[in-house]
Amino acid sequence: MEIFNNSKTYDFMGKKTAFLSISGILIIASIFLLLTRGLNYGIDFVGGTIVQVKYENAAPIDKIREVLEGTKYAGSNVSEFGGPDEVTIRFTGSSSDVTNDISDEMNKILVPTGKFEIRKIDMVGAKVGEELRTKGIMALSMALLAMLIYIAVRFEWRFAVASIIGLIHDVIITLGLISLFKVDVNLDMIAAILTLVGYTVNDTIIVNDRIRESLQITKERDLDRLINDSVSRTLSRTILTSVATLFVVTTMLIFGGEIIYAFSFTMFAGIIIGTYSSIFVVSPFIKFLGFSTDSYRVKESQKEANRKEKEKLRAMYEQGRV
Repeated sequence: MEIFNNSKTYDFMGKKTAFLSISGILIIASIFLLLTRGLNYGIDFVGGTIVQVKYENAAPIDKIREVLEGTKYAGSNVSEFGGPDEVTIRFTGSSSDVTNDISDEMNKILVPTGKFEIRKIDMVGAKVGEELRTKGIMALSMALLAMLIYIAVRFEWRFAVASIIGLIHDVIITLGLISLFKVDVNLDMIAAILTLVGYTVNDTIIVNDRIRESLQITKERDLDRLINDSVSRTLSRTILTSVATLFVVTTMLIFGGEIIYAFSFTMFAGIIIGTYSSIFVVSPFIKFLGFSTDSYRVKESQKEANRKEKEKLRAMYEQGRV
């Protein structure tokens, strides 16, 4: 199935200034949001307790906040969860008491607010939260490093650096959207970002592979034309893959509920941004980093000559002539 005509070459490189300007604006806006509003860390990373409460009717959020003010839970964050009849009560710090003790306390405190049921209580200690946050950052950093090494070995270091720039571009803008919409940052979100790293790199590798293939089967020296042709040939595949994945993620986002909202939102935003960057952002940086078609062909010719020489020596050795 083809969305775009594979025989037509689109001038992506001719519009690289416009696309990179858009990316620059989005990155600056995202950094501004991260510096001013920051991220809304969940209890996975900062520690604390979340009490999930379901009411028979619409939850009286203002009344809940009022009754909590006269207790040790004063200042707790009370917000709607999934629907108007369900709320979460979030407060920093976790109790050394068992969960049932907190449940009993909340059942007594919330009596004036109406008929309700405590559905779930989650607790994470501050030390555990800090450890999870550190490990999450380490996992993301190791994933980026592994991708850098893999692409540098398989292609060429300029391809690797351009791909990492694309990944950083995707992660910053995705985090900016997370900050804008106040999505909780938790372990599910880290899993989503790691998934997006693999997804985006896969798209980038396909384009890089087509560029390398074009270098081997054609004598074209103009890098802009090679990139335009390579991206155009893979455009239908890239868009179809992204749209198919978005169908699934959109379903999760709409019907998955609050439990997987952070994961679904991150995947939804990341797929759109990752698809955009693999088409419009990564390829221009290959040129900006000084990639030369002539130099690449000389290196590849030398590698091929060395390979043939090794095969010749091996054959002579096996025949007892060395």
